[in-house]
Amino acid sequence: MVIVGEKINTSLKGITEAIKAKDKEFIQELAVRQSKQGSDYIDVNCGTLIDVEEEMLPWLVEIVQEVVDKPCCIDSPNPKALEAALKVHKGVPMINSITAEKSRYDDVIKLVKQYDAKIVALLIDDANGISPSDEVRTKIGIELINKMYEDGVPYENMYIDPLIQPISTDSNMGLVALNTIANIKQNFPEVHFMCGLSNISFGLPNRGLLNRTYLAMCMHAGLDGAVLDPGNRKMMGMIFAGEALLNKDRFTKKYLKAHRKGLLE
Repeated sequence: MVIVGEKINTSLKGITEAIKAKDKEFIQELAVRQSKQGSDYIDVNCGTLIDVEEEMLPWLVEIVQEVVDKPCCIDSPNPKALEAALKVHKGVPMINSITAEKSRYDDVIKLVKQYDAKIVALLIDDANGISPSDEVRTKIGIELINKMYEDGVPYENMYIDPLIQPISTDSNMGLVALNTIANIKQNFPEVHFMCGLSNISFGLPNRGLLNRTYLAMCMHAGLDGAVLDPGNRKMMGMIFAGEALLNKDRFTKKYLKAHRKGLLE
């Protein structure tokens, strides 16, 4: 599992104020903590600060990489902000995100190729938007993967987001994303998957239980990446256990190491 630490995001409490104030110490502490907790990438997202995003996104990248030896997942719908952040990034970045919508695709694919970046691809196109059908999402995914590959993006750099939506508003949404992952994985075994998991439980009680259970199901379907809080010990413990049970952890070495460190809960 590729873990993207989610905490540096202006949609979360206290982060907007810290970024507006350029509270470098606060942001760097979050980055270091997530790195130590097991994040492979540190998400940087200031998308709610529309007027200053092109200035603040590269600032976030720079201050995060001052203190952690990890790449960033640069999260923005604004191609200009993405480009500004990519210019200062060290190492191989991840971009979140591209879609099959023509304008969004054309703007972002140039950056993916220029910076040889990993790319999170959302299953959205001009004709269907976000479809409630796993068949339609699978079709969009296959077409998007083929288009990115034709444009020079290797399969291993692609991270497909199946679009997790709440089961509180449509009880079929859990199955839709699971089926989408499994169907695309069958066609493209080298392609990766990445999702924002917590949407599945929106509006329901005991969200942690639903999130952990659903992540285990998604891992079985083929999910191998998630944007989450690496400080959530129960979630991280479930990931160690899931990798061991799915033969993604040879001789259960990672599971045993996590046990010895007291990380399993």
